[in-house]
Amino acid sequence: MEREEETVEFRKGIVSKLLHMHLGEDRTKVSADAILLVAELLKVFVHEAAGRAARQAQSEDVPVVHIEHVEKILPQLLLDF
Repeated sequence: MEREEETVEFRKGIVSKLLHMHLGEDRTKVSADAILLVAELLKVFVHEAAGRAARQAQSEDVPVVHIEHVEKILPQLLLDF
């Protein structure tokens, strides 16, 4: 059985709000291209985290990924990004 890959994207409005929340200054402007790049980076980050967590669960012979698996892979994932 072939599995279709779903395209998941972060909405530009949410990415923009996240950036402005953490940039500090209200006067800071973020271009549309920068928002698209950050959204793509978030997408890659989430896909990588999901893949690593799945491999961690598989190595522990667990059929379902739990939050503990994400917690185990998170330190190295953050260092890699």
